[in-house]
Amino acid sequence: MSLWHHTPDLEQLNSRNEHTLMQALGIRFTEIGEDFLRGTLPVDARTHQPYGILHGGASVALAETLGSSAAELCLDPEKHITVGLDINANHVRAVRSGYVTGTARPLHVGRTTHVWEIRIEDETGVLVCIARLTMAVVPRRAIGGRS
Repeated sequence: MSLWHHTPDLEQLNSRNEHTLMQALGIRFTEIGEDFLRGTLPVDARTHQPYGILHGGASVALAETLGSSAAELCLDPEKHITVGLDINANHVRAVRSGYVTGTARPLHVGRTTHVWEIRIEDETGVLVCIARLTMAVVPRRAIGGRS
């Protein structure tokens, strides 16, 4: 049984990235499974830190993009939205080029909070970063909607 309240196609998900940080960094959603959302981030001049390796903040941006988007897919968009409460990340391996792939999976999907684990791996499947994201579930009317 699918975790998702609604499952948009990848084109629809990626189109929401236009004119955002995700577009600037080159983040793309690549796969939606029964209980995961996956996406990629290029490791290039846009995402390097001064030493020529993947910037930790870029990894965190990928993790938050995947986890928050996955959390949103679990809810009725007419009634609820999610907002980030906390994210932490451990950067365990440097990457100089290519792509990294993040996979968000739920640890807890509750009525008022979600907790997501996001594993980011290099092109050979080696762990680069592990992140945990906590999201608050709030009524749509409390904050408003996205345009």
